[in-house]
Amino acid sequence: MKLLRKRKKRFLKAVRYGINDFKDNPAAIKYFTGLESYEKFIFVFQSLRTDLFEVPYRNHKVKNVTLKNQFFLTLWKLRRNTPDFELGMHFGISQTTASNVFASFVLFMAKQWGKIDIWLSRSLTDYFMPDNFKKAYPSTRLIVDGTETPIAKPSNPRHQQATFSTYKNKNTAKVLVGATPSGLISYLSPAYGGSTSDRQIVERSRFKEKCERGDSIMADRGFNVQDIFAPRGIAINIPAFLKGKDHLSAKTLMEDRKLAKERVHIERLIGLTKTYKIVEQELNKYYVSIALEIFFVCVMLCNLEKIL
Repeated sequence: MKLLRKRKKRFLKAVRYGINDFKDNPAAIKYFTGLESYEKFIFVFQSLRTDLFEVPYRNHKVKNVTLKNQFFLTLWKLRRNTPDFELGMHFGISQTTASNVFASFVLFMAKQWGKIDIWLSRSLTDYFMPDNFKKAYPSTRLIVDGTETPIAKPSNPRHQQATFSTYKNKNTAKVLVGATPSGLISYLSPAYGGSTSDRQIVERSRFKEKCERGDSIMADRGFNVQDIFAPRGIAINIPAFLKGKDHLSAKTLMEDRKLAKERVHIERLIGLTKTYKIVEQELNKYYVSIALEIFFVCVMLCNLEKIL
């Protein structure tokens, strides 16, 4: 028994990783964290101000892994969705401690970065707006789309029904994502069950209050909320409906194609967040309660990577 414990201890020590092991290996840092270099890793870590604020651990306080390596473990989990048991082996800790580190750090990151107002003012939106948008859609404030993250099937039948997405044919958590024409994600709604429609999310969130009179929102055809925004002087720019017609005019088709060409930016940005595999693959039951924080952290990492 003693020999087994010694072998286990040697094994854990042999596979233990730390971010310092990859200082001169940007390809490995990109693979594990999504960040392009050790310098960017340190910059993002320091933005959390861990020197001034304590991480409020979900369970017990973790002392046998440095804060920098706990951050590394968290990014690793976000980027690769590596099982907690495997992460525990890599960092020389138990599976439970790995889960504790990840959940605690995600909540801490969401709280710290949540203090940043990512909603851009009208003047900044205009300043960074690409020329093609200025010519064709100058009033655009946001390009929006919904996205869903698969989650483990809840045991409660009511929760199963609330989270079941007919679009994805599985249980999901759903959020509404908005990006500026310049390609910065500047809005993220609260998370809802997959059965919730885009319209219901708009009705329940503060999204409509954030826009200003004269703004327009670019979206896909299913984003049919004109009646909600019209009283506020906000236009919804979506492709045309057939509405019983046999076909659309050539002019309308050209407009729709031009609109689709610009709207594809939000799909690309959402696709970028899904390079963090934790929001692409099924979220286990232990992390479903922090699904919004997980997605928000992935959004912020994408934004930071874009501006660094």
